[in-house]
Amino acid sequence: MRITPSILNADLANIAGEVARIPSADGVHVDVMDNHFVPNMTLGLPVVEALRDHTDLPMDIHLMIDNPDTWAPAFAEAGCESVTFHVEASNAPIRLAREIRKEGARVSMALKPATPIEPYADMINELDMILLMTVEPGFGGQKFLDLVLPKIRRTRKLVEAAGKEIWIQVDGGVSLETIERCAEAGADTFVAGSAVYKADDPDKMVNDLRQKAEEAVK
Repeated sequence: MRITPSILNADLANIAGEVARIPSADGVHVDVMDNHFVPNMTLGLPVVEALRDHTDLPMDIHLMIDNPDTWAPAFAEAGCESVTFHVEASNAPIRLAREIRKEGARVSMALKPATPIEPYADMINELDMILLMTVEPGFGGQKFLDLVLPKIRRTRKLVEAAGKEIWIQVDGGVSLETIERCAEAGADTFVAGSAVYKADDPDKMVNDLRQKAEEAVK
């Protein structure tokens, strides 16, 4: 069970310092938004490159942008360990997945809550991770959407049928109250923003979330 806190709800004026507060995390989740694919704008490649020099944690980049086919490989080139693109925004997802992996990064495909997994079953072998949004992408602090739980279960079955180690990540509304449901449904990698950075002790919350997820599948 992996916990990758999102810095979207952290103090963006002190990103390196905020990442230093979660040493127990399995990675740091960085949301890149362009105010086109989603109605919000955050940081871009120059900030990601700067942060790369200030942390040893694996960087998990989530691109919520138009035209990821052009931009995604650059984040892999910058040394980010994992790059996620939205399949709804990509014109050539298989080619893009191979380009990201060619640059040495793990490749992940993200799906909005209403996007079914089944049309993409044949490209699962091109992926290292599948990100299932459990809120509508764009803003942190949203309420978890239980309606995505059946999709998590269906995705787990497809991954097991593929016979490969492909992580299933969930992002949106993940907290001590919801993470068990996600783990029971088949997720193994969790993005938590508000739950971590609004806690008195963010690193303790990382460990508490991981423990909750592990207990759910024992």
